[in-house]
Amino acid sequence: LDWWQADRYCEQRFAQLLFEPQDSERDSFSKLLQSHHIRGSVWLKERDSVLHKTKRRRGHTVPVLVFRDKTDTKYVKVLSDFPALPAVTACAHLQWDTRTQEIATIFSYAVPAFINEFQLRGFVDEEGFVRFALIVHGHHSPYLPVFRADGQWHHFCVTWQQENGTWAIYADGKRRASASGLCSVGQSAPQAILGQGTFIIGQDQDSLGGTFRAKESFSGNITDLHIWHKVLGAEQIEKVRSCWVVEQDLVFGWSSNALEVESTVQAVTTQLLCPGPVEECRVLDVGSRGFSYASCLQTLPFICCYSKDAYWQLKRAQLESSHSLTSRVNTLAVRTVIPDSVFTSDVQDMNLSVALDALDVLATVLREGEMPMLEPSDLLAVLQLLKQVSDIEVQEGDELEMLEQLGQNYIEITELILEEQNIGTWSSISQVIRGPMAVVELCDRMVSLLVPLLTAERTKITIQHGNVGLHRVTVKNMWFGYGSLQRCLSGIGTSAASQDVAASDGGQKYLSTTVGTAVISSALLSGYQEISTSVRYRLQHQGNIRVFFLFLLHVSPDAGGMWSTAGCSVMMSLPDSTACFCNHTTNFAILLQVYEMQRTTKEEFALQTLTFIGCGVSFCALIVTFILFLVVRVPKNERTTVHKNLIFALAAGEALLMFSELAKTNQALCFTVTAFLHLFFMAAFSWMLVEGLLLWSKVVAVNMSEDRRMKFYYVTGWGLPVLIVGVTLATSFNKYVAANHCWLNVQTNVIWAFVGPVLFILAVNTFVLLRVVMVTVASARRRSKMLTPNSSLENQIGTQIWATAKPVLVLLPVLGLTWVCGVLVHLSIVWAYVFIVLNSLQGLYIFLVYAIYNSEVRNAIQRMKDKKKA
Repeated sequence: LDWWQADRYCEQRFAQLLFEPQDSERDSFSKLLQSHHIRGSVWLKERDSVLHKTKRRRGHTVPVLVFRDKTDTKYVKVLSDFPALPAVTACAHLQWDTRTQEIATIFSYAVPAFINEFQLRGFVDEEGFVRFALIVHGHHSPYLPVFRADGQWHHFCVTWQQENGTWAIYADGKRRASASGLCSVGQSAPQAILGQGTFIIGQDQDSLGGTFRAKESFSGNITDLHIWHKVLGAEQIEKVRSCWVVEQDLVFGWSSNALEVESTVQAVTTQLLCPGPVEECRVLDVGSRGFSYASCLQTLPFICCYSKDAYWQLKRAQLESSHSLTSRVNTLAVRTVIPDSVFTSDVQDMNLSVALDALDVLATVLREGEMPMLEPSDLLAVLQLLKQVSDIEVQEGDELEMLEQLGQNYIEITELILEEQNIGTWSSISQVIRGPMAVVELCDRMVSLLVPLLTAERTKITIQHGNVGLHRVTVKNMWFGYGSLQRCLSGIGTSAASQDVAASDGGQKYLSTTVGTAVISSALLSGYQEISTSVRYRLQHQGNIRVFFLFLLHVSPDAGGMWSTAGCSVMMSLPDSTACFCNHTTNFAILLQVYEMQRTTKEEFALQTLTFIGCGVSFCALIVTFILFLVVRVPKNERTTVHKNLIFALAAGEALLMFSELAKTNQALCFTVTAFLHLFFMAAFSWMLVEGLLLWSKVVAVNMSEDRRMKFYYVTGWGLPVLIVGVTLATSFNKYVAANHCWLNVQTNVIWAFVGPVLFILAVNTFVLLRVVMVTVASARRRSKMLTPNSSLENQIGTQIWATAKPVLVLLPVLGLTWVCGVLVHLSIVWAYVFIVLNSLQGLYIFLVYAIYNSEVRNAIQRMKDKKKA
């Protein structure tokens, strides 16, 4: 097959054309091919190729300027007189330095009246693409992706004209961006670029011809810069890219004699390989084990490659298939519409008539709905058929009614396979088809087949079935209503957003992402070619959810979809919908992101300082209390023993907490600190539970001896925490520690190993406290009636209020109920301060209540004093 047919053949079987082997693999690969009696040449697909197809190249020797590293000294000045430019085109070959992602100035042109008169800047985005922005009269175009930052040579052209401020950016022969209105002033047309200026390569001029800044300088290699005082057409730009100079209206042609090169800029000579007018594609010569090029229309052998996971998933789907869908479709069609295996090689090429019949039969079978859920092999078979249909070529003379019916059937089948009951099936073939965004891409390709339906009389096409449809008025639009497409995409593609990111105000932290609207696709066609343009759209939310962040979906079927906000902004956000503006066309959706509060650096520092001081005071108070219990010989009883264990666990936990930040840099030490923090704070809460149980035993009679009670208390206070920590470490060892702190990972279920038991303990102790308050108030009322039966109503109310407040004040800290404030921390920074103050001073409170104002401790101290006097 020719290269295009070979590439399409592999794609239709969920494979890829053989990629160019690495140098280390070349010999073994050639031997493998020879062992299968493959001789001559085989088609290859180039790795990391920006262009979809490779073209024949010819050598072109040119001087190259080498800007090594970003500095404020390296520059090259163009020694040429520039006239006023009502229109301009600048083209060059560029090799971007992949080591830096900072903004770089490729060239800047300044005039005395305006420093930023004409300038081209760029940077590398997070997805590895170089983005360019054009500046004219100080007006800035958006940064848009033009080519991949792969360290290879790339050709670019930028154009601008005074009329309507129209501009465009080309890279490697393709127009990557275009728009109008750059530097328009009110209703009047923009003025021409002024003449007699200074043109500098590699630096941004902050004053005429000087004042450079290293952070805005260019790092990389540049050559073959040419400037014209007109806008070159696409054909002329293709000639320039092929290293043919367009002499007409040339203002500056690349020459070493016309450059003033700063001494530290290195000038070398290299040979560029420029594409020619004949399309040629990469081949591997099996015998010589070398690479070369051949005409893409030549028929050569080829190899389709699968990843191991995708291959075995395909084989498993075939082996486990009941072939019910295949047999029903083929029986109804009285021919083989769907082969028994996706590996079958005799699938016929389709024309419009055959494709329409096949889709009609398939839609009929799926519409009947006898199969509640598609099998993996069924879904793969449907996708294979959709791939074949989207690749057909519409011939002159084909009936347009058939073409429109084809679109109707295609959209209907797409909607049927995206129904929610098929979500599990999509997941089961995730290694073969990485999510249902592949369907969006297929629909986009199919819609382009409908171009012949548009005429001067018919300017609009609308096709819809269920949640999927398309609408065209020169622009082609598609939408995918909320269903399995969105639910699957919420599990994939959000990897770009799976890491912690801060909201624009720095006040929130990312937790999770979900697709909250329909997915729409929009493209503008000029003839059969897509061109980019700005678009405004409004998307309805799925449910009444607040939008925190707007994302658009850029389709990459092999990767399952890639999310990016580049070039898009929110115009208006309402509870039920969001209106957006994007400076280009692609596939769009809105991601609803859930955030937690992320405090500012100043607030974090204040909270950390307050925590450290409070914990320090609390720790000292706890240690003093513990020593008092040991030294002053407080009578041993259940309550004193429980107090000692609670104080010890709380003091150990707070001591570790104060210095846990110091362990962040050592992974092993941080893990150990986290485990002991988990243990001691869990133990502290367990002993708080014991405090509650002890109170309950005093309020309600418990039929258990003191010895048995103490054994039960020790098992609860220390045994339960050890068990919880041990089980957590055994089941979640690799997900135990948080990314930025020595504490449990709050992004996984590990945090519930602490929060779950704590909530249970707080619930139990709240119930105990209520019971104690009820008993205390009832007792106070009876005592008041007995001792002061004739007291006034005000005195009785005051007595009851104190009877209620006293146990609450005494028992709240020791029962841990101040931790209830932690539930309210996410609402406001104020609750965070309240929470830290109450809990960091818990030790001081225990010291005051259970040491200073404890009658047993005071009596023991008094006995020691009396004994000493005696």
